[in-house]
Amino acid sequence: MTVGVPVRDAATVILVRDRTTRPQVLMGQRGAKAVFMPSKFVFPGGAVDPADARVPLAGGVGDVCASRLAEGAAAERVHALQAAAIREVWEESGLVLGTPGEWAGPVPADWEDFRATGHLPCAAAFRYVFRAITPVGPPRRFDARFFLVDVSAVAGDPDDFSRASDELSQLQWIPLEEIGNLDLPLITEVVLGEVVQVLACAGPPPEVPCFRDEDEQRFLLRRRAELR
Repeated sequence: MTVGVPVRDAATVILVRDRTTRPQVLMGQRGAKAVFMPSKFVFPGGAVDPADARVPLAGGVGDVCASRLAEGAAAERVHALQAAAIREVWEESGLVLGTPGEWAGPVPADWEDFRATGHLPCAAAFRYVFRAITPVGPPRRFDARFFLVDVSAVAGDPDDFSRASDELSQLQWIPLEEIGNLDLPLITEVVLGEVVQVLACAGPPPEVPCFRDEDEQRFLLRRRAELR
């Protein structure tokens, strides 16, 4: 068992289209040699980088989602988590979650390509829907926040993955009824089982479950927060 592995903040985006009719979500496959979840089909996402806290956002999550994010993160991390989610979608799928605009001030190196698209990152359409803390044992551990985002928030063609990096292969929009045919991580199965219940709803969900996988115990924490 790996002991003392630091838990890093991470952000994952569940991009959905046709959510009120025949929902499809964007997924891709991790490489067979990846250190974390090799060969698994996953949503775009990854760890927060220090520079994400300094990235300007054209818009952020609503008050309820911001308050819930703040319950498990320092104030500056609420901003960084949203920026990281946008950056990871851009890096892994080539899709832009942003609005047209000019950046002010220096641009972090790993955001240069995004800035070159002529957009400012925007998380106004994000809904914070799930949190998962990965178990002790693997060489990397994450405290991941999951954001549900409708495809209407994508600037440009949501089927154009030509600017994606090689972190994920076989990028595709997958109907929910076909996802069971894929090789999924346990946490992805848990998230989908929860998120499917809020797909057709507008606004924040009534609660944000937190999944923990510790040693031989797996449990889902639920705490209904006041919608204010």
